[in-house]
Amino acid sequence: MKIALITENSQAAKNAIIHDALTTVAEPLGHQVFNYGMYTAEDKASLTYVMNGLLAGILLNSGAADFVVTGCGTGMGSMLACNAMPGVFCGLVIDPTDAFLFGQINDGNAISMPYAKGFGWAAELNLQDVYRKLFDGERGLGYPKERAEIMAKNRGILKSLKAVTCKDMLTVLKEVDQDLLKAAVAGEKFQEYFFANATDEGIRDYIKGVVGAKVAEPA
Repeated sequence: MKIALITENSQAAKNAIIHDALTTVAEPLGHQVFNYGMYTAEDKASLTYVMNGLLAGILLNSGAADFVVTGCGTGMGSMLACNAMPGVFCGLVIDPTDAFLFGQINDGNAISMPYAKGFGWAAELNLQDVYRKLFDGERGLGYPKERAEIMAKNRGILKSLKAVTCKDMLTVLKEVDQDLLKAAVAGEKFQEYFFANATDEGIRDYIKGVVGAKVAEPA
């Protein structure tokens, strides 16, 4: 699984801590982690929690990522922004129990975490435990197990509902404020990671035009 990490400006100084915890857990399990920044509070490209959501929508809908790990001070802003995007199902995760229940019941493709509120001593251990509950083993099995069938049915209904209430991602990219879009994809590593992994040609081509990139077509 391709996991994208996105950190917004108020918590950018913690990116290295979050990235280390994520790779410590995810990579031994066979997952790939792509750190889209911000990397430091001094980065030229600054991400707001709104941009976190837009970037998550781009990465998940294009196939550049299978799962997004993001957050902000409380985790709520990034969660709301992510859930405004088509095809993105983001949960607010604070502790390992949240992670387990979100993975088994909701089986979404993004989480948002609080990186200021409650982020104190041994926070990196909580991060590792959260990622372990998310990425070790099969998700969507249901909890309790006897409710697995109805939970899977409700996930399908929610997915269908969101498909009706949201525009497709390419339309979003064309209609969203283009300055906001350019800022969201201005990260230092964005082009390197995105164009190497994105599989949706329409989204890929539109983003290519936005960033003015000359990118070799995938073989």
